[in-house]
Amino acid sequence: MKNAGEYKKELSGILRDKLIPFWLERAVDSQFGGYLTSFDENGELFGELEKNIVTQSRMVWGFSNLIPFAREQDKATMKEAAAQGARFLTERFWDPEFGGFYWLLNRDASVRDPAKLTYGQSFAIYALSEYYLMSKDVKALEYACRGFDCLQKYATDTLRGGYYENIERNWKLSPAGDFAGDRKSLDIHMHLLEAYTTLYLASGESIHARKLREVYDLIVRRMVNAEKGYGYNQFDLDFNKLPAINIKRTWNAEREAGEKIDAPTDTTSYGHNTELSWLADLALTVLNERTLCDNVLLQRLLDHALTYGYDYEFGGVYRDGVADRKALVYDKEWWQNFESMTGFLNGYILFGDEKYFKAFAGTWDFIHAYFMNHKLGESRQLLSRSGVPLISNLGNPWKGMYHTGRALAECIKRLDRCK
Repeated sequence: MKNAGEYKKELSGILRDKLIPFWLERAVDSQFGGYLTSFDENGELFGELEKNIVTQSRMVWGFSNLIPFAREQDKATMKEAAAQGARFLTERFWDPEFGGFYWLLNRDASVRDPAKLTYGQSFAIYALSEYYLMSKDVKALEYACRGFDCLQKYATDTLRGGYYENIERNWKLSPAGDFAGDRKSLDIHMHLLEAYTTLYLASGESIHARKLREVYDLIVRRMVNAEKGYGYNQFDLDFNKLPAINIKRTWNAEREAGEKIDAPTDTTSYGHNTELSWLADLALTVLNERTLCDNVLLQRLLDHALTYGYDYEFGGVYRDGVADRKALVYDKEWWQNFESMTGFLNGYILFGDEKYFKAFAGTWDFIHAYFMNHKLGESRQLLSRSGVPLISNLGNPWKGMYHTGRALAECIKRLDRCK
């Protein structure tokens, strides 16, 4: 195991010299605006090239947030890439009739699916807030606030708490069943936590702080097992746990390896749990509100993942599991591993226990050896437990520079703080 300085040098080199240039050279759609994100293992475009609000927003976020980690010659180009992406969000994704951001556009920016999923709104808010922090472009912050206001007006469940998640263009709930107008999830509420944290940093508005705290409290009270340290996946509108299903317009339904799993009600995602640990820590830091109970939960989320989701033989983190039993799915997907890397290292900074640094190191070593396409500089999508590539694509309609670039940057910042 290398020391913190050696890991920082390794991560910094990949982010600066490989990953950022990979996207900077390929992603900007100079013909229609926005970004191209579907690249195969050779870095070549494939597929229909549709533009999802989630991934388009994540690219704006990435080009805005990662500038300090870039080569000097890339920084101005990154600002331009972020600026055109932010314009694309406000000019092409925004619905001038009903408000909010469309779910899906064709490559030429014509509307393909005008739905108003809360997941999509959250990432637009997140991206435009981050872009404002970088550029001080008041239009970006205005649209981030407008997106937030739409969620409060049309998506808030004032009776039961939380937010409706699957919503059509006119803000009416989607049908039940596969379109899940009758469900809520930890995933979406966790990303609202992420979005509201950055929105509050950008705006300083007390309403944004209050709603951030409200989402955090809801997650703790209704969506996680705080005693054992794991999150539940899906709920009915009253927060009763439900067996997880593949909901349309989600990554789980659209990912290429779409196997069917017979799932009980207490399935959990190790990647979400480790991601929640560090995102919640950030939210509490921004709010300047923290109790001992908060820290206990953050640590339990990591410990549960280490006990049931971490692969002590090969390194890295499995995809999904059930409560406090063995994992359900042993293959390894890029985002769970990159987010877990950040979560474990954040745990080491918070709690000082070497087991978290070892888990960070083991996860990164697995990523470096097997996930990374070192020739091109991005991560493969999906591997077997031992690291055999199952899907080698470097980008797709759901996969951009967000999980990979953010994890590298967040870990670099934390490695600076390691003794």
